[in-house]
Amino acid sequence: MSAFEHTGVNTRATLQSGLLIGIGLMAAIDEIVFHQLLAWHHFVDVRSGAFALFSDGLLHAGELLFLVAGAFIARSLLQAQRFAPRHFKAALLLGAGGFQIFDGVVDHKILGLHQVRYVDPVWPYDVAWIGAGLLILVAGMLALRNARRHSAHQ
Repeated sequence: MSAFEHTGVNTRATLQSGLLIGIGLMAAIDEIVFHQLLAWHHFVDVRSGAFALFSDGLLHAGELLFLVAGAFIARSLLQAQRFAPRHFKAALLLGAGGFQIFDGVVDHKILGLHQVRYVDPVWPYDVAWIGAGLLILVAGMLALRNARRHSAHQ
């Protein structure tokens, strides 16, 4: 029997819920702050304002699906008293950082769906965007290592 079975927590499902919620939260922050409040970009920047707005709606719908799915998993674990809080916090950071890096590398640079901001030069914004994602991801990795150590010593 593993240490996780002794305590009754389900770290795998807890990590899944945290990842889903972390992705959903970072997508929400991106959409609310950078798409709506600052109006720096849309999810898909095209000449048609209607399509750009529609693409923001798709991003919003996706973020809500991630948040709701993660919340249902977390609620189920909490009710069954199988929730692992340290693993959840780590997964939140991993999901948020992973989303930020994916958005900065894939959406901004590889697919060219949009830029962080349409200014010249754009590279300082890219460095800040992807760098913030890396910092959050590293914090999540450290938190996960700490959570695993803590679980192993129980």
